[in-house]
Amino acid sequence: MTAPAATARSAPDLTNLGIDLRHRHRLAAFERGLEEWHIRILDGEREVGSLHAARCLHYGADNLAERMTDHGGLCALAAGRLLTPDGGFAPELEEAVEQPGSLLVLDRLDLFAPFDDQSVATAVVAEVIDRLTDTYFAVVLPRTKPDADPGTRLLAQAATDLAAEPFDDELQLIDTCLAASEHAAARARASFLSRVQHPHWHLDEEEWPQEEDEGVLTARTAAVLRLAGQELSALAWQEIAALGDEPLPRGAGGVFGRLPAITLRCDGQWRRQMARAFDDLAGDLQAAGEAWTGPRCTGEEMALHLMIDRARSITANRPNAVRDLVAGLPHSHADYDWHGCSSDLFEDHDVLMLFDARLDGIEDAGSDIHQAMGIVNLAPGEWFEPFQTDHARDPGRGYRL
Repeated sequence: MTAPAATARSAPDLTNLGIDLRHRHRLAAFERGLEEWHIRILDGEREVGSLHAARCLHYGADNLAERMTDHGGLCALAAGRLLTPDGGFAPELEEAVEQPGSLLVLDRLDLFAPFDDQSVATAVVAEVIDRLTDTYFAVVLPRTKPDADPGTRLLAQAATDLAAEPFDDELQLIDTCLAASEHAAARARASFLSRVQHPHWHLDEEEWPQEEDEGVLTARTAAVLRLAGQELSALAWQEIAALGDEPLPRGAGGVFGRLPAITLRCDGQWRRQMARAFDDLAGDLQAAGEAWTGPRCTGEEMALHLMIDRARSITANRPNAVRDLVAGLPHSHADYDWHGCSSDLFEDHDVLMLFDARLDGIEDAGSDIHQAMGIVNLAPGEWFEPFQTDHARDPGRGYRL
């Protein structure tokens, strides 16, 4: 009898993971200075884990050391190490933390399979710290030991991932006053988002599921990118009506103020072509069933860079608008991978070199660097010349206005 073939590990769908923070405070409570928070980790509406947090507020307690000791667990341990018996800050804490004010103690992390993953744990801890602290907190987390339970090991590694410093043999501290913790949290969020969008990257190649790779330009990504192009086009046409042929000063705002400095003195007709580039790309993204061909000239490359940047802002700041926009469109793990769009939707990024002051004059076809790198069409007058004549747009297509 032949043994059945082993099935490949499936990567968990992290799209719907979230946290629910709960704190109940009795109005007539005598105790002060310590808020107990229960964090539920949810996959949609299903609980897949939990974490406990204690906000220990030095300014709100009569004696924070006694209050934390009474609470027990890691709070009691932290009280004995970080505070004096009368509730003041221990000298060791004042040396370890830039501006000690209050403490956030995190412990009792529990994650259920298949979400018992370090990137999930670190993302959860980063989000809880962001929600429950300000710049005057020391976040207290455990250090791992050989006999530690899985949740403690995940929590201890999350602390390390988020720039915690060892305090002693049992505690780690994150100083929220320092930029290092903020940068580490940003990296953790980016890493988690990458796992959401590319769930199989951490698997060995032979374990990847047999599914078609649709690339970065998913249906939902294309819809948001199209909206970004439409909005930039509308703004550009408004600016054209107001500016005419007037040159722009350095540091100007608006769509045309965001372009490289070599374009600031371009006239109204040039700006009309730039505005049309947004319209053309938005139209390409609207064309159902047609393959994306990419930008066809330098002006469209620059327009696409601006569209991706605006699309990134739309997904971050206007979630309700995005939800309405993509309702009914198929979901993909690769949705809203703007970093991937910036990488994969272009043949090269030569046009971005125009923003580098060290490369001043690179657009000049006679310059050494221009010739050495084989660059084409960076001068403003060449921005709308097609890269390939057999793939050029209809020159008689006209303008929106």
